Amino acid sequence: MKKEDCFYLGKIVSKYSFKGELLAKLDTDEPDLYDNLDAIFIDLRGNLVPFFVESSQLHKSDLLRLKFEDVDTEADADALIKTELYLPLDLLPKLEGDKFYFHEVIGFTIKDTNFGEVGILQSINDTTAQSLFEIDRDGIEILIPMNDEFIVKVDRKNKTIEVNTPEGLIDLYLEE
Repeated sequence: MKKEDCFYLGKIVSKYSFKGELLAKLDTDEPDLYDNLDAIFIDLRGNLVPFFVESSQLHKSDLLRLKFEDVDTEADADALIKTELYLPLDLLPKLEGDKFYFHEVIGFTIKDTNFGEVGILQSINDTTAQSLFEIDRDGIEILIPMNDEFIVKVDRKNKTIEVNTPEGLIDLYLEE
C-alpha cells in the first residue's frame, strides 16, 4: 500500500495500559466512523505497515483506544508512539454537496461569480490560520481563502468549484 493511495487518519499519542494498548488522536470531525476497524496502516520509517486491530473504542471525544494484535507489552507500544496512522482512500466516507476532501478537488477549475474563470486548483494550503485555495492562472499564483461564505458550488461531475469572492480580490494578483 502506497501513501498516495491512503489518507491520514491520525497519530498515536500515548500508551493506555500495561498490555500494549495505545491512544490515537484522530484527524476527523466524525471519530465514531473509525471505531470498528479491522486493520490500520502505520508509517514505520517511511513504509506503511498493516497492523490488525484486536479491539478499539472511542476514548473521550477525539481519541481512539487501540489494541493491536502482537502488541502486548509496554515496549511494543513504546515503539509505536508518535507514529502516523493511515487508511485506504476507499474507506473515506463519500461527501456530498459543497463538502469535499482536499485531495479530491486538486485539478478542479475555479470559477468566480463576478470574475469568471480564475484558474486551476494546484493545492490547498492548510498551514495558515485559514486554509487557502492555491490556484494557477497561466503561471500566476492566486490565493483565495477557503471560506464557506465564498464557496457557492462544488460540481464534481464538471470538476469545477464556483466561488464568490469580494470584489477586487482576484485583481490584486493580476495587477502588475
